[in-house]
Amino acid sequence: MNITELHWTSQSSFPVLASLQLFPIAVAILLFMLSDNRKLFGLTMLAAIIELSLAIKLYLLYDAHNTAMQFAEQFTIFQPFQYHAAIDGISVLFILLTAIINLMTVLYCYVIPIAQRKHFITLLFIVTGSLISQYVTLDMLWFVFASAIQLFILGYILWKWATSPERDLALSRYLQFMSTGLLLLLMGIIMLGWNFSDATGQWSFDLISLSSHPVDTAIQSIIFFLLFYGLAIRTPLFPLHGWLPIVAEHGTVAVAPVLLLGLKVGAYGLMRFVFPLLPDAVIQWHQYVMAFAITGIFYAALLALMQVNLRRLLAFAVISHTSILIIGLFSLNHAAFQGSIMLAVNFGLAITGLLFTTGFIYWRTRTMLLSKLGGLFDHFPIIAITFFISGLAIVGMPGTPGFDSVHLVLEASFERFGALVTVAAAIGNVIAAGFLLWAFQKAFLGPKNTAELYTSKTIKPVSFQERLLAIMLLSILLIVGFYPEPWLDLIEDSLEGLSKLYGHMNTD
Repeated sequence: MNITELHWTSQSSFPVLASLQLFPIAVAILLFMLSDNRKLFGLTMLAAIIELSLAIKLYLLYDAHNTAMQFAEQFTIFQPFQYHAAIDGISVLFILLTAIINLMTVLYCYVIPIAQRKHFITLLFIVTGSLISQYVTLDMLWFVFASAIQLFILGYILWKWATSPERDLALSRYLQFMSTGLLLLLMGIIMLGWNFSDATGQWSFDLISLSSHPVDTAIQSIIFFLLFYGLAIRTPLFPLHGWLPIVAEHGTVAVAPVLLLGLKVGAYGLMRFVFPLLPDAVIQWHQYVMAFAITGIFYAALLALMQVNLRRLLAFAVISHTSILIIGLFSLNHAAFQGSIMLAVNFGLAITGLLFTTGFIYWRTRTMLLSKLGGLFDHFPIIAITFFISGLAIVGMPGTPGFDSVHLVLEASFERFGALVTVAAAIGNVIAAGFLLWAFQKAFLGPKNTAELYTSKTIKPVSFQERLLAIMLLSILLIVGFYPEPWLDLIEDSLEGLSKLYGHMNTD
């Protein structure tokens, strides 16, 4: 995205971006008013399908060869807070991923035994609307506002439907980290608005306006660290990850973690706002960020090998692979940006598969201790296969979306940082493959515990909805894995501006 040469275009006869944001909110209001729960399944599934249809409509209308931001919608609520939405190919890809995960999450909610299901799904649709808002907004204050809605509702979900008596600890740690992240993000944005006001006499938090007045180099680093730390907490990146293992172990099994981890808003925020507005600070500090990322790969991978709880193991898998994504972003060239975006999409689909299958296991066995699991492949092979392929996707095996993504990231890393960093990242990825395969072997192929918690007579068989969800996950992973070209083409021209902005680094 070249923010100095933007012009606005629209290919839709209706405000499609506003519709994508407001439709989930309207569904949530309707669910709140609904008194007949017999209509709940049909209504919510139809609503999720409509939201996905709107996202597909946006994809079909979007002109991937036009570098302009498209479908612009703008009005001022009060100065300087304004609604300003527009999208590029990166936004379209994240919106599609959000709509797909929303549909699968709604279906998952009817598979597991959950109390107050209507209340739960109502909150889920509000979170979906807030996520879409973050992907379409060009106003940074709006981005923080939508982030706060998403994060605090997910905190409530983590606490209200937690599966552990330690849920108060999980909520406390979650709120401490997320509140700090939002505060840092808000402080950085206010400093950007102040810089613009100092130059023009008017406050603005709009990306286009802010880009017209470069930030003074004396304060770029301060703003960079405020924004970077604020976004890195929710990504999460080592060493700002301390909330995740506790929340993963003691919060909800799958739904809130999927919406927190499967949709990389932190990485998106870096590309949308930080990289275009603070290029000098990004260049100054990118090697230090890379050092933290390399450390995080090995730190999280080694800790994952020490876990006895499957949910904590997956939490450290997230931290490890997030570090690879960050290495890609801060390699700062076209291939790196492409690979990182595709890695974020692959990661979203793969972690969704791992968390949903973990949920299926928990609701049957009521345990996540690997020592008490074993022989589950015999009970539900379709769930085992989904876990296995999702794990392979995480580590970038051929035939999964992660293969081309990891290849692009490692290639860019070699060009930017040299062989040592790239080999270290590759070794970390191999370790990650080891602990995920070890978890698969323990839970699905290992011998049953002598004091069995489940037998072929007592364990619940796989339902039609679970089979459907597993097939959806596997189909999307494999289709995107074998045919990545349409998604790479979607973001190709949208990255031209960033590639030019940092292109001089590749000629030094």
